[in-house]
Amino acid sequence: MAYVVTENCIKCKYTDCVDVCPVDCFREGPNFLVIDPDECIDCTLCVAECPAEAILAEDDVPAAQHAFIALNAELAKQWPPITASRAPAADADEWNRAPNKRSLLER
Repeated sequence: MAYVVTENCIKCKYTDCVDVCPVDCFREGPNFLVIDPDECIDCTLCVAECPAEAILAEDDVPAAQHAFIALNAELAKQWPPITASRAPAADADEWNRAPNKRSLLER
């Protein structure tokens, strides 16, 4: 079971999770991170590090967010790895917990 980055990461893109990942399974897009499910070893270290609480075990992803399971797998094949944390978006705190951000995802 892999972990999944869900909607709340969109427009926040905190990268605290990246520093603790022992296998560098995070991939970076313009305003969102994803986890490569083929690389994730289910260690859970990233979950506690995410200020947006956007990382969930695949089995715990709510039905309304199930599309993010496939989205992580798809985008992980397209986006480059990120292996060190960076500053979040300047307005990340304003976007954290904002509803209905899926349409704002930049590919």
